Amino acid sequence: MSSPDTRFKFVEQTLRKYRDITLKALLEIIPSREPKKYLYNLMPVYPKRLGKGLRTALCLATCKAFGGTINSALNSAIAIELFHNGFLIHDDIQDESLFRRKAPTLYAEQGVGIAINVGNAMNLFSLRLLMENRAHLGPNLTWQIFTETEEMLRQTLEGQALELGWIKDNVCELSELDYLRLSLKKTSWYTCIYPCRVGALIATGGAISPEHFYHFGWYLGSAFQIQDDLLNLLGEYEKYGKEINGDIQEGKRTLMLIHLLNHCSAGEKAKLKRFLSLPRRDRFLEDVEWVHRLMIKYGSIEYARSCARKFAGAALHEFEIAYGDLPDSENKQFILEMILYMIERDH
Repeated sequence: MSSPDTRFKFVEQTLRKYRDITLKALLEIIPSREPKKYLYNLMPVYPKRLGKGLRTALCLATCKAFGGTINSALNSAIAIELFHNGFLIHDDIQDESLFRRKAPTLYAEQGVGIAINVGNAMNLFSLRLLMENRAHLGPNLTWQIFTETEEMLRQTLEGQALELGWIKDNVCELSELDYLRLSLKKTSWYTCIYPCRVGALIATGGAISPEHFYHFGWYLGSAFQIQDDLLNLLGEYEKYGKEINGDIQEGKRTLMLIHLLNHCSAGEKAKLKRFLSLPRRDRFLEDVEWVHRLMIKYGSIEYARSCARKFAGAALHEFEIAYGDLPDSENKQFILEMILYMIERDH
């Protein structure tokens, strides 16, 4: 079998191409005025650590696949990248994460206050870019994109509230359906549904129904999130770039943890609930490793892998509904190959 790097060479090349286009344009809009040290010099920190750029790529590739141009969607793609990195900054604070993309998190380096402010600034600049769409997209289409943005932000914040609330109240009676609701809101909306909708709306001048991409984005985003959760357990730090087993230490209700809570013995569940009730600083490494071993013992990891494959299969079916009637193109092919990439990637 060929290596992932060989199998996904086209996907990786396309991701880099769109990421580089977006990053170059993003850096050009950051002001050079004061306060540079405490704000504007910090805004590019996460974007320059070069993540995959899949959200901006989905936006630009969808726009191109539907007959649009990169220039017409570039402001929106930059806004998506800024929203994403602003979310990451705030997520790291909320999760008490120490590393992001192989380097210390912004709050670990600069403190909580400055990091929150930088994240807020990224959201502000995102909205400003979307406002500037009016000059070349017109008021009606610009407002449509704003409407999509409001929905995405609401869904994402609701998803984050669910996750943080489950941890705070040590909610342990959860089902796979609860996880799917969480992944839809917290991941799928801003990772897949929103970028695809925006790209297609821009390409068609607002003529296409945004609902066209709901199920495709939901299933693709869920497959992505499950794989991300698996990499947190099984990945290599040099590739993954965050703390391995960090999700267990943070008490995140991943699909693996929910499966484990529903399948372990009563005694193990009681011990696991006590572990999850502790503050992060009191969840010791030996206990984290114990939870990891339980996930292997009860097949929770294999179960999650199976679910990720099922969601990828569902996304493949929905791809034909959302993109199947379009003429063949490199961008259409890229989006198709992204489905398998989501569950096979190692970073």
